[in-house]
Parts: sequence; structure tokens; C-alpha cells
Amino acid sequence: MDDKQEVGSPQGRLWNGPKGQVWVELQSLLDQVFKPLEDLLMEGVQAGMPDRLLDVGCGTGSTTLAAAQILGRRQRCIGIDISEPMIAAAQSRARQQNSSAAFVCADAQRHIFDPAGFDAIISRIGVMFFDDPPGAFANLRRAAREDATLSFVAWRSPAENPFMTAAERATAALLPDLPPRQPGAPGQFAFAEEPHIRNVLAPSGWDRVEVRSVDLPCRLPEKDLILLITRMGPLGGLLQEADIDDRARVIETARAAFDSYVRGTEVHFTSACWLVTARASAGSASAAGGSDA
Repeated sequence: MDDKQEVGSPQGRLWNGPKGQVWVELQSLLDQVFKPLEDLLMEGVQAGMPDRLLDVGCGTGSTTLAAAQILGRRQRCIGIDISEPMIAAAQSRARQQNSSAAFVCADAQRHIFDPAGFDAIISRIGVMFFDDPPGAFANLRRAAREDATLSFVAWRSPAENPFMTAAERATAALLPDLPPRQPGAPGQFAFAEEPHIRNVLAPSGWDRVEVRSVDLPCRLPEKDLILLITRMGPLGGLLQEADIDDRARVIETARAAFDSYVRGTEVHFTSACWLVTARASAGSASAAGGSDA
């Protein structure tokens, strides 16, 4: 199949449009904010030292590049993401760093991987956007060798991550068109519930599933807080369309909602996440065609 067709899917349109471009533009800031999540995944990479690693939803490449640095040039690290602008940024970073990491622009849910080609699959907040999670993880199982490791970090519930929703909650009365979050829909909190994670993985060819609750301290410069508020999440999308008077009022209201997180020149908050690990079940991978990954 032609992976380029997936650009026309809902997630393909989302991440190849303004949302993907925002992640490219804010690459440095977002890598800083999510560094504790990356470090958590790299502990597993360091412990397992796989020969061939796949990074799902790799974005602009930070986790793939970090894994490649740990594993060295004798191993292979490949990042996959549906976003063309983000993959282009990742490839540029790899060239600049003279990294052995490689990147593929494709939808990991449907991409035809070489069968049993990886002995480790990781993801930093990149697996919650599949429109068919069981099908996606079954496809990743076909890409994994028997007993390969799966390790990913996903957000827990919105209630446990008040920092993530503070801006939209504070400005809800000012923005009646702000789209409500749909529980269980593809997006940031799609894997908020532990039973859902297990219900997705078990029939998809993964066993020995462990779901561990982790609270990770994150931070960013206070000077960048307005940038994060006005560019990210549902609020960021609407602000691009608001008239200048409404926009100033919304930003002022949203910024006030973060006062309790500010400590001097930095903003501190807790990322309430799941660290999910599993193993590829024996005898559950089916044949698949070759690919460029």
C-alpha cells in the first residue's frame, strides 16, 4: 500500500497541517518539557540494548536520536511518524548530529513493516492517536520478533494532569466554540484508563503487560509559557482564529490560571503518566510484506 494515502486520514490531516508545524517550530521547548519522559524510556533502552529499535510516533526525533546515541552505530534505530514536517525536522537533526538514526514518514498503524524486524519498540506519548488501537498494536506485533519488548509512555487522566487542561478550563466561558474532549477518542488522553490499555494489548499479540503509574516532574522557562498556551492544545487552535480583542482577553485569563505553577523564572508541573511494558507473544505474528523500514 501507499503510505502517502494515510495523509488523507483524520490523523494524517491533523499532523500534516498546522498542528505538526507547531511541533516543529516548538521542537526545542517541547523536547525540554518532555525530557523526563524521554529519560524514563531511555532507562529501558540502556537496560535492554536491543539490536534493532523502532520509535513509534517519533515526532521531530528526540527519542530516536537519544536511543541511537545509547546503542551506537552497530545497532539500528528507526523512527516512524505520520507527519511529513516532523519527519523532515527529525532527518535534519540526524544529519546535524551525524547520527545513525533513520526516519520513515508513514502511519505505524497500517505501514507494512518487514516481519519480525525489531526486538524493541518504544514510544513517548505517540501511541494514543491511533483510530484503531488494537489493529495498530497488532501491526506493531507483526513488526516485532518473538519476545521483543514494547515500552511506551502515555498520559493518565485529565483530572490527574490539571496543568494540561488549565488553559481551556479557565477560558471555557470566553470560548463557547472550544471543542470538548471526547473520552476514549484518539488524542492526548486516549489511554487514560488502565483497563483500556490492557484490553487493547492483550488481543493484539502482546503479553506480560505491566502498567505502572509514574509522576514525572517537568519544567519550562516562564518566559515561554505564553508561547505554549497560545500554540498548543485546543486553545491554541482557536486563538489563531480569534479577533485581536478577544485574543488578548483569552490569553490574559489563560495565563492567570498558571500562576500556581510559576516559581521564579520557571514553570513546574507534574506529568501523570503510565509506563507500559509488554513482550511480543510467541507465535502471534503473521506474515507481512517488505518495506523501506
